[in-house]
Amino acid sequence: MSLAAAATNESLAHTSNVLIYSSMAVYMLAFFAHIAEWLFGSRSKVARTASALTGDAGASAAPAVKVKAAQGGSTAVLDRPQVITRSASGSRDLPDGPGAAGDDVQGDLYGRIAVSLTVLAFVVEAAGVVARALSVQRAPWGNMYEFNITFSTVAVAVYLTLLVLKKNIRWLGLPLVTTVLLDLGLAVTVLYTASDQLVPALHSYWLWIHVSTAIFCGAVFYVGAVATLLYLFRERYESKLAAGGKPGAFATSVMERLPASGSLDKFAYRVNAAVFPLWTFTIIAGAIWAGEAWGRYWNWDPKETWSFITWVAYACYLHARATAGWKGRKAAYLALIAFGCWLFNYYGVNIFVTGKHSYAGV
Repeated sequence: MSLAAAATNESLAHTSNVLIYSSMAVYMLAFFAHIAEWLFGSRSKVARTASALTGDAGASAAPAVKVKAAQGGSTAVLDRPQVITRSASGSRDLPDGPGAAGDDVQGDLYGRIAVSLTVLAFVVEAAGVVARALSVQRAPWGNMYEFNITFSTVAVAVYLTLLVLKKNIRWLGLPLVTTVLLDLGLAVTVLYTASDQLVPALHSYWLWIHVSTAIFCGAVFYVGAVATLLYLFRERYESKLAAGGKPGAFATSVMERLPASGSLDKFAYRVNAAVFPLWTFTIIAGAIWAGEAWGRYWNWDPKETWSFITWVAYACYLHARATAGWKGRKAAYLALIAFGCWLFNYYGVNIFVTGKHSYAGV
C-alpha cells in the first residue's frame, strides 16, 4: 500500500459517497415537489392581466382605475394602481407571476415542501463534501469529481441564501434541482475518482483561495445564466401577448409562474455584475499561484486562456448591458455565450485538452 493510500481514511471516504447518494435521493424528492408546485398551482393574475391588456380582439387595453365613492361631500379618491414591472423592451407592462413570490397560490404548499427538501438535501450533500475533505485532510476539490460535488453544493447555497434575502426567486428551484441532479449523476458515474492525496504541485494554500473562488463564481454565473435563459422565454411570451397572440396552455402555465421579463433581466445582470470582480480576482490568484509553481505568472495554458476568454466575454456582456442599445435579448445572448465559455473551461478543457492543469486528472 502506498503512503498516499495509507493517508486516506477509507471509512470517511465511504461515508462521503453514501451521503452524496443520499442527497441525490432527497433532491429527487424535491424535484417532484417542484413539479407538483408548477402543475397544481392556481392560475395567476398574469393571465387575467394579459387578457385585460390584449383584449378579446388583441387590442391593448388601459389598466382599469377605480374611483372610491365620495361620502359626506368629500372629494373622490382614486385607488392606487397596481405596481407592475416594466419589461426590458419597455413596450409592455406585465406583473410578476405567482412563482416569483410563492404566495397565495394553490401550489404554494408543494413549493414549501420542495424548498424544505432542498434544504435537507443541501445539508446532506454538504456533509458529504466535508467527509470527503476529512478523509484526506485537504481541500475537497482536487479533481473533477470533487469539484462537481462542491460546485453543486455551493450553487444550492447561493440559491438558498438569495431565497432568504430576496423571497421572490422560488422560480429558480426547479431548474436548479434538475441541474444539480444531472451534475451529481455525472459526478458519481463518469467523473468519480477514489479519495486520494494530491500530487505535490497542488500542495499550496492557493488551492484553497484560487479554486474556492472559482467554484463560487461559477455557481453565481450559473444562477445568472438560468435567469437569462428564462428571461428569453418569458420575453417572447410577453411579446406574443402584446401582439394579441394566444400562447398554448402549457406555455402559459409555465410562463405564468415566472417573474416579468424585466425582473429576470435585471436579476441576471445584477448577479453577474456582483460576482465579476471576484472572477477577476480568481484569475489574478491563479496567475500568482502559477508564478510560484511554474516560475511564470502566465503560460497561455488552455485553462488560463479559457479563464481569460470567459473574463472577456462577461466584460463585454456587462459593458453591452450597461449600454442602452444592448439591453434585452442581444445582451442576454451575450451572457449565455459567456457562461458557455465558463462551462467549456470547466468541462471541456479538463476532459478534452491537455495542459499544465492536466495533472489534476478528472
